[in-house]
Amino acid sequence: MTGRAANAFFPPELVVAVKAIACALPAQLGLPLSRLHVPDIQAEVINRGLVASISGTTIWQWLTDDAIRPWRHRSWIFPRDPEFEAKAGCVLDLYARKFDGQLLKAGDYVLCSDEKTSIQARLRCHPTTAAGPGRPLRVEHEYERGGAWAYLAAWDVHRARLFGRLEATTGIEPFSCLVEQVMSLEPYRSAERVFWVVDNGSSHRGEVAASRLQAAHHNAFMIHLPVHASWLNQIEIYFSILQRKVLTPAAATSLRQLGDDILAFEAGYQEMAKPFEWKFTRADLDELLDRLSALASAA
Repeated sequence: MTGRAANAFFPPELVVAVKAIACALPAQLGLPLSRLHVPDIQAEVINRGLVASISGTTIWQWLTDDAIRPWRHRSWIFPRDPEFEAKAGCVLDLYARKFDGQLLKAGDYVLCSDEKTSIQARLRCHPTTAAGPGRPLRVEHEYERGGAWAYLAAWDVHRARLFGRLEATTGIEPFSCLVEQVMSLEPYRSAERVFWVVDNGSSHRGEVAASRLQAAHHNAFMIHLPVHASWLNQIEIYFSILQRKVLTPAAATSLRQLGDDILAFEAGYQEMAKPFEWKFTRADLDELLDRLSALASAA
């Protein structure tokens, strides 16, 4: 039954009331739920005496007409860094080949870096079976823990070059090893400036870390992202690709095999890598902050 056909049996006022219920938080309705599903909305409509009976299919169709899906949810976090605009703007400028209002020179490079922690080698109790006609890939639910890797990586934003290494854990020393791995290579070793975009993890937090980086490499400059803004770090895009292509579902025969797979994927990805098509600009940042400011003022 189409939405138009369903509406023919009910007054418009009922359609509006159902959609209003769907757009309310369960707590506002006095319901001990985290989110609403069609049967919950159906029960609320009947309990209120709005109609003697109504099918879930009809309610689902009305909600679909306006793309109302209260059973779905998305998490978000409000920017809390007092320097959010300045820090985010600096990173976005670097992506656009600018720094301090000036265009980057040919001898300037921008690297995004981070760590993907606790990549577990899950040794499945039974071998994984391949997909077949009418049958998906099957991965045994139970597994033994075979240890874990920390994967540290850096991504050259404009040259699409990828550098990674596996470590037993994260920390200042493993991150310093990654920096040394990259900075010992050309063109970074003799570059005029190499900007390292990082988050606020303990391996590279604050001015102490920035000073430590420059003491080791005079042409390296640490650029910190705002707090809780890893979505601005381009290395996270690569990490998400690695997660989908290699680490999900997680099945390994040994910790060593897992590490070999990660590094083999890195090498293969490098062969076809292109700069990410980054579309979030300073103008988008300004628009976002204006919108958040308006929401905060209205609250």
